[in-house]
Amino acid sequence: MKFPPLYLFFLILLTAPNVIAQNDSYKLNEIITQVQDRKSYDKTEYPLGIFTKDHYRREAQFAKERLEKLKELKKENLTSSERISAELLKFRLQETVDKLEYEAYLNPLLSDAGFHVSLAYQVRELANYAQVKSYLAKLNAVPVYVDQHLALLREGIYKGITQPKVIFQGYEATYNDQIVKDYRDSFYYTPFKNLPQSLTKAQRDSVLKEAEIAIKNKVIPQFKRIKQFFETEYLPKARESVGVSAIPNGRKYYQNRLDFYTTLDLTAEEVHRIGLDEEARINSEMKTIIEEVEFDGSFEEFIQFLRTDEQFYAKSPEELLMVARNISKKIDAQLPRYFKTLPRKPYGVAPVPDAIAPKYTTGRYISPQDETQAGFYWVNTYDLPSRPLYVLPSLTAHEAVPGHHLQISLNGELGDSIPSFRRNFYLSAYGEGWGLYSEFLAEEMGIYTTPYELFGKLTYEQWRACRLVVDTGMHALGWSREEAVEYLRSNTALSLHEINTEIDRYISWPGQAVSYKIGEIKIRELRKKAEEELGEKFDIRDFHEVILSRGTLTLEIMEELVDEYIQTRLETGSKS
Repeated sequence: MKFPPLYLFFLILLTAPNVIAQNDSYKLNEIITQVQDRKSYDKTEYPLGIFTKDHYRREAQFAKERLEKLKELKKENLTSSERISAELLKFRLQETVDKLEYEAYLNPLLSDAGFHVSLAYQVRELANYAQVKSYLAKLNAVPVYVDQHLALLREGIYKGITQPKVIFQGYEATYNDQIVKDYRDSFYYTPFKNLPQSLTKAQRDSVLKEAEIAIKNKVIPQFKRIKQFFETEYLPKARESVGVSAIPNGRKYYQNRLDFYTTLDLTAEEVHRIGLDEEARINSEMKTIIEEVEFDGSFEEFIQFLRTDEQFYAKSPEELLMVARNISKKIDAQLPRYFKTLPRKPYGVAPVPDAIAPKYTTGRYISPQDETQAGFYWVNTYDLPSRPLYVLPSLTAHEAVPGHHLQISLNGELGDSIPSFRRNFYLSAYGEGWGLYSEFLAEEMGIYTTPYELFGKLTYEQWRACRLVVDTGMHALGWSREEAVEYLRSNTALSLHEINTEIDRYISWPGQAVSYKIGEIKIRELRKKAEEELGEKFDIRDFHEVILSRGTLTLEIMEELVDEYIQTRLETGSKS
């Protein structure tokens, strides 16, 4: 059948936009597939990953090529979910490019972490023979893993890209504690002490023999080598300056870190000012509580009272963990009132492993590695006089629920509704912003039962506000470490041990510390906007569904979604 030429012209004109839009969706899916299917190294050959300069170059080139393809797509031709995927993919790919440009891969160390400390995360309870073999393969890969990282660190020394010497006080524990005389005392032997019952006797005997060989010949000798490297090569040449601006291209790199960790366009000076404003507001609320408890003394004396009075501290690690577990269960019971969707994955409460506890933060959420494992809320039981009980409700809300466990688990359980790269993607402004917002939410849940616990909540919030000040102060505005320590000492109730470990963390991880408060401010700002504009139509469960149901977001995307939610509710009155 022949169509008249004019009719055919109009038919093409009418269908062309749909074809173009479908073509952009197809192109996006093609790029996502290329990223997700990329096998950048042989995981059998490198069970612990590959960390070479050539690898980072190849990855950056691959990322650049995909970024160019993403630029060709028109936002208006994509669905809401596709737009989110495109934006998040840009973030992920750009970070790969930036890692090469700023040579950040030459500095795989933090004050409380590092390439060798990260090995501790591989130590998990083993559920089956396949996991046992995989863990053994990782232990046997430690020498290659160390070779690769020492090569990067040596180049970093040559180029002046190192961590400051000041953050390494006590760092020797990160390697000395792993140099044991009896292989069975090694932290890395721990999983072999409780092997799965499903193993046959022959398998068990073989595994234990292989474990002995791996720990004796691969793990312990490598930690001896790491010790020698740090003490004879790295530490003597580590830089004296504190701020990252002192390294080559450092100030530009710091702005890049602020861009990444806030997902917004904020200068160091702007972040610093936000921190000062928040610090002043929270300080006023803290003084109100001091008046409420009728403390006879100054703000500084009240802080000293909190730091030294025995009533605020656990007598044993077991007591600290017991209180943390009790708070966790109290929050669990409140979750249905505030959330429409809850994660299937459970979580446990456990101490930070002794192998990394001395330089480790107060607590942290540890995601499961596979479907056979739960998530874990780690509580640091090292140095009990620095772990006040009155901050445990805030810490628990942040690291467990409704904080990281809830948000990260829901993200991972979104299934095929989002591309797989988004299920494991993490942006600090979103994740840590949600964690700090969760501390605020715990107050609504009635989790803070004493004025001291409310003060603990405020001092944690104050701590995050002060991070904006000290992080930008040290890395952009010329502050010394001593100035930063004094600022936290004067404005928070953190113990002196915590203050020192935190300051070292900020020094070694430029920009990350500001993400918490910037993200929390945005979430609370959007919630206030939704409450004011919707009035009686506002539903807290709906609001949280909007924030959490799409997985990790930039703050800009989050705002767009909340605005859409408000508009929909105003127009239709229907729930999201």
